Amino acid sequence: MSPGLAEFIHAGIRLLGHSRAGEETFIVAPEMNLAFDVGRAPREVVSVDHVFLSHGHMDHAAGIAYYFSQRMFLDNPPGHVYLPEGLLEPVRRLLRVWADIDGAEPPANLHMARPGEDVQLRRDLLVRPFSVNHPCRRRSIRDVVHGLGFCAIEVRHKLLDEYRDLTGPQLVELKKKGTQITRRTEIPQVAYCGDTAAGDFFDLEYVRNAKVLLLECTFVDPEHRERARAGAHLHASDLKPILRRLNNERIVLIHLTHRTMPTDARRFLREELGSEMDERVCLLMDYRRSRRPRNQAPG
Repeated sequence: MSPGLAEFIHAGIRLLGHSRAGEETFIVAPEMNLAFDVGRAPREVVSVDHVFLSHGHMDHAAGIAYYFSQRMFLDNPPGHVYLPEGLLEPVRRLLRVWADIDGAEPPANLHMARPGEDVQLRRDLLVRPFSVNHPCRRRSIRDVVHGLGFCAIEVRHKLLDEYRDLTGPQLVELKKKGTQITRRTEIPQVAYCGDTAAGDFFDLEYVRNAKVLLLECTFVDPEHRERARAGAHLHASDLKPILRRLNNERIVLIHLTHRTMPTDARRFLREELGSEMDERVCLLMDYRRSRRPRNQAPG
């Protein structure tokens, strides 16, 4: 396990990651074979086949070329990176430029990710992109790439009640006739909001009902409210009204600024959230390596 890596477990969901604003952010769900953001492409990210990039800022996206290069070096099939609209061509150019430096361009699968267009990873697992409130300027105010969040959703197909007493062959015959014998059920597992200010996406059913919500809270110091607004980030003072809209079992805060010491951050958060802090809300980086906070439930 990489140094400084956090491991968070809840309800059978295991997440590995590191997140500090301006330094590096990546979250890996190994059992789902996916990562949210690539950071500097540590081995935990390289080991999964699917990476969902929220936006192009360096602390979230710097390792894209290294991700594909390392997979080629390890004789793994090319991975898949899913990008917000507007980043596909720049990343292709990046890979070509890096090939000019390195001497070889690794195989790469790049895909456009659009809000509401599901990415099916397995029969029982999909990832749904959604828009967040984090415009990322490129060359001008008119040339803007908007950030994305992603939700990993478990898909189940349950037999309809009226067919429960039928035999296997009878069910097969119904399917051959085109009869719908199952009901599709979606169970949101993990929602990742990337960098964002507050927005209507918190009202999306699969975001507010995901078992685990990974939510940025870059700034917590009362003096940093304007910094949060200027950078389209969340401040601790934004959290209480947001939490009222959410049904998530656990809310994991990420992307804390280096401007505030972790001990001070916890104090500010407890002042803002009261009993919600520790009962439902926690900081990802409190789960580094073998440390297990008292409120960490076993998987």
